[in-house]
Amino acid sequence: MQKFTFDRRQTGFFTDQQNKLINGQEELLPFINHVFSKQNFSKHIEEKSNNYSQKNRKILHDHLIDTYSNLSLPEQLNKNIEALESNRTFTVTTGHQLNIFTGPIYLIYKILDVIKMCEELNQEFEEFLFVPCYWMATEDHDFEEIASTTIFGENLYWQSNQKGAVGNFSIDGLQDLKEKVSQLFKNASSDSIHSILDAYQGENLAEAHFNLFHELFKDYGLIIIDGNKKQLKELFIPHFQKEINEQFSYKSLKSTNQLIEKNGLKTQVNPREINLFYLGEQSRERILHLEDDFFIEGVGKRSRKELIDEINEFPERFSPNVALRPLYQECILPNLCYVGGVGELSYWIQLKQIFDTVGVTYPMIKPRSSVLWIDSSNANRMHKADVVIEDLFSDITNVKKQYLLAKSAAEIDFNISDKAFDEVIWQLEDKAKYMDANTEKMIAAESVKLAKQYLYIKEKLLKSVKQKHEKDLKAIDTVFDKLFPNGGLQERHLSIFTMCPEGNLKERIAQLYQYIEPFSSEFMVIRE
Repeated sequence: MQKFTFDRRQTGFFTDQQNKLINGQEELLPFINHVFSKQNFSKHIEEKSNNYSQKNRKILHDHLIDTYSNLSLPEQLNKNIEALESNRTFTVTTGHQLNIFTGPIYLIYKILDVIKMCEELNQEFEEFLFVPCYWMATEDHDFEEIASTTIFGENLYWQSNQKGAVGNFSIDGLQDLKEKVSQLFKNASSDSIHSILDAYQGENLAEAHFNLFHELFKDYGLIIIDGNKKQLKELFIPHFQKEINEQFSYKSLKSTNQLIEKNGLKTQVNPREINLFYLGEQSRERILHLEDDFFIEGVGKRSRKELIDEINEFPERFSPNVALRPLYQECILPNLCYVGGVGELSYWIQLKQIFDTVGVTYPMIKPRSSVLWIDSSNANRMHKADVVIEDLFSDITNVKKQYLLAKSAAEIDFNISDKAFDEVIWQLEDKAKYMDANTEKMIAAESVKLAKQYLYIKEKLLKSVKQKHEKDLKAIDTVFDKLFPNGGLQERHLSIFTMCPEGNLKERIAQLYQYIEPFSSEFMVIRE
């Protein structure tokens, strides 16, 4: 396999604001804490150490011990969990929704980023330990966003009438899809695919997702966290209360959004007066602030005192929305850096004032690695159609035009005929100067007709060349369709399962791990 790298700004797939997150975080300093760099981890270690309590460490550690108690843990994972009790241990974290069957490949890239980053940081700062974390967004309630995936071109859709936080969903309806996936790999040479599919089970989707990713990444020491747990939400009770009493996130977010727009940037999150949901068994409803009390759909009115009392007794019933979830995560973890997609990080730059308001350290934010995978089939198509890696970031129409020009130049060289034609026309028009006016006009008019005929002949010849090479032109179309589905980046559509026709998911992940460079901002192309 070969690796190629490109400046993301030259690929055409990222906006100016996203490119600032990738290469120009200095311009975003009013909205972030520190520019992402290996050197700035020292500053964050000091800042996080000063406001992350040993109490939080103890609760997090004990929660993880309980979470992993029934599992046989590899040495590195066990070491990472135990080390979190020490004030010299910190995390690098990414998070994502519970997409079925791992979802798009970019989630794998995010996780590999945090794993590889911790490996490099452990070599750079030997007096500390850095552990990778994956925060599962189990409280998200947008089922449609996670309910489908495509493997080998077959669209798999999980039909379910369940409502509320998706992590609480029963997975009974997923069994049929698991059997379909198993059939897709019935001729696979690797047996590991079956152990991976077997791991994808549990009492609910959160547990099944945990088990699947644990199976895939346990040997890398990845810690997986479900924030929808009472013992963790108890740590967030003061911020739940402050939100109800003061609506602090609304005020902070509104102020920041005004400044962001003043700086010519775009906002993604619009503030709500209360940025909390109320969780029921089959619901996740907004908490609405009325004049003197509050209202929850399906629950009814609540006084301020009633809500505060319920927060104190049942914090697990309250769920932060997109504006407060990052704050909740950073309260729970001794985290130094969050790795996310550029779209995701575009709303993180709206949140620093929320962090500052409650005295929680805002982490460094790092755009995940962006990778284009060219399998052997598409690599062969590219070779036969003379498409090089650089062509992939050009307009496909121009790529096909240049291909035809190259082929026509080799097969139909118009240079000699063009010169000969121009010479004939020049001679005729030159002789016409010595004729009468009518003859001169006639020759000029006929010369125009001849030029049109000559151009027509050239176009006919070029059309013949195009027809002759139609197969290669279709191959170029296929390459772009496969590598850039719907004109977008492959990583948002491709599944790790599709990348592994032999069923060797762990081996493929190990290959990707070798290529990931977490401290590089460049776009990566890997070609088989």
